[in-house]
Amino acid sequence: MIATDAPRIIIAIDGFSSCGKSTLAKQIANALHYRYIDTGAMYRATSLYFLRYHVDLYHPEQVAAALPSIEIDFRKHPQTNLQETFLNGENVEEEIRVNPRVVSIVSDVSAISEVRRFLVKQQQQLGLQKGIVMDGRDIGTVVFPKAELKIFVTADPKIRTQRRLDELREKGQQTTFEEVLANLQKRDHIDSTRADSPLKKAEDAIELDNSHLSKEDQFELVMEWVKRAIFNQGSTSI
Repeated sequence: MIATDAPRIIIAIDGFSSCGKSTLAKQIANALHYRYIDTGAMYRATSLYFLRYHVDLYHPEQVAAALPSIEIDFRKHPQTNLQETFLNGENVEEEIRVNPRVVSIVSDVSAISEVRRFLVKQQQQLGLQKGIVMDGRDIGTVVFPKAELKIFVTADPKIRTQRRLDELREKGQQTTFEEVLANLQKRDHIDSTRADSPLKKAEDAIELDNSHLSKEDQFELVMEWVKRAIFNQGSTSI
């Protein structure tokens, strides 16, 4: 149990697609009563805006002109208490998760330097008061390089593919293992090789391979890391 007067920290969770980063981040945030920030949802919402308004990703002028019109917010559903993503006041949580066009371009959108600078600035503002859990691709390396706890999540590609396939089918989207695998491989390549803020493990991050961990075991393990990180900030009441 962590005392309510314990120092508040920033927890940065990075890693590959479909490794369960968001699930883990939500669990930790709920346990600590921290705010959870899903940076992937921010890039997805931006991608949706570009699709709706026919913004050409390969024309920097169009991208730069569109960004000031994008406002992304997170709100909790009054009944379920689950966090949902709002784009310019509209709840787009479901659409950004299941729309195949959003999924197909989000890595390309996130590789655009202007987009990254625009969203990273917002993300850093959200962390000024600490007490947040943020997951993404460059949280520990770019957004919060001084985060008190950095975790880099990875898993076997085939296991990641099956997890993503199960998730899509639960939402009624029909696809194949091969299609999902190809999409993940493309996203991994773009995320890891882009010139601006590529996906990589921070030097001081703890690597978490959850290929064969249950959600419960993973949560317990990470909470031990959290307790240690908070203790290192000077708390004696954990």
